[in-house]
Amino acid sequence: MLEFFGDIGHAIMVPLYYAVSFVLVGVHRLLSTFLPADGGAAWVLSIVGLTLVIRAALIPLFVKQIKSSRNMQLIQPKVRELQKKYGHDREKLAAETMKLYKDSGTNPFASCLPILLQMPIFLALFRMLDQASKKDKAHGFLNEVLAKQFGDSKIFDLIPVSGTFLKTGGVTAVMVLAAFLVVAMTATTFLTQRQLMSKNMPADALSGPYAQQQKMLLYVLPVVFAVGGIAFPIGVLVYWTVSNLWTMCQQFYVIRNNPAPGTPAAKAKEERDRHKAERHGLKPDAQVAQAPVAVVDEKPQPLRQQPQRQTKAQRNKKKKKR
Repeated sequence: MLEFFGDIGHAIMVPLYYAVSFVLVGVHRLLSTFLPADGGAAWVLSIVGLTLVIRAALIPLFVKQIKSSRNMQLIQPKVRELQKKYGHDREKLAAETMKLYKDSGTNPFASCLPILLQMPIFLALFRMLDQASKKDKAHGFLNEVLAKQFGDSKIFDLIPVSGTFLKTGGVTAVMVLAAFLVVAMTATTFLTQRQLMSKNMPADALSGPYAQQQKMLLYVLPVVFAVGGIAFPIGVLVYWTVSNLWTMCQQFYVIRNNPAPGTPAAKAKEERDRHKAERHGLKPDAQVAQAPVAVVDEKPQPLRQQPQRQTKAQRNKKKKKR
């Protein structure tokens, strides 16, 4: 039975091995034109390039995630009203909540799509690099020669890219770099979630089940990554840290330029727009909208009078005079 599930898992992972190794090997070949192919710098930068390609491909899903998260925040007052109204009837509450999601165009699962899609890619990269460093095992386009090359590569000819915090190979620098990357990975995870909650959530959305879930993730996810990170190879830590930095910068840009209404980020944007308009000698949009409309004092026009209808005799008499 275990072998059966193992075969299914392997069949699912094989396409991911090919996709991940295709980008990784492609970037590595490009970098090998001006960097030593067997050097740690070429492989680390290849992992960075892989991360950027994957995150760029996930931008459409990130946009859906932002929209879904924003809608979830904005409809929380309505969700609480439904909970008060139908709290005694779970089936009715579930039906009305799903109807509210549908009417507002909100998909509660869309906010999880980017991380759910990244996890299989992360697992494929982890297994591929871990087995390449330990067994020189080939996966996809990462053949045995490249796998051995990766396993033997070192940063500054000192720190193996395949080294972990737990397995330093007697090199203190491995532990130092791994610890730094674990802390960076944990900190960026925390700051990204904190940024969303503190700047792009309205005050009335900071209470209730959804807000409690967000607060729980704020502290649970960094701990999970910190505990698991000590077993990750340095190459995998580089991938996850760069991915977190991308997420934090991408989220900062979206929150700054397209914040949710009624949030601190929205107020900050209004303030920036007002200062920008004042510097250019223009009125902000809000002042333009509130400006009184000038009333033109026009003289009333006289009403148009319809001509009186003439009889046939009067018209014939008029013709004779002509």
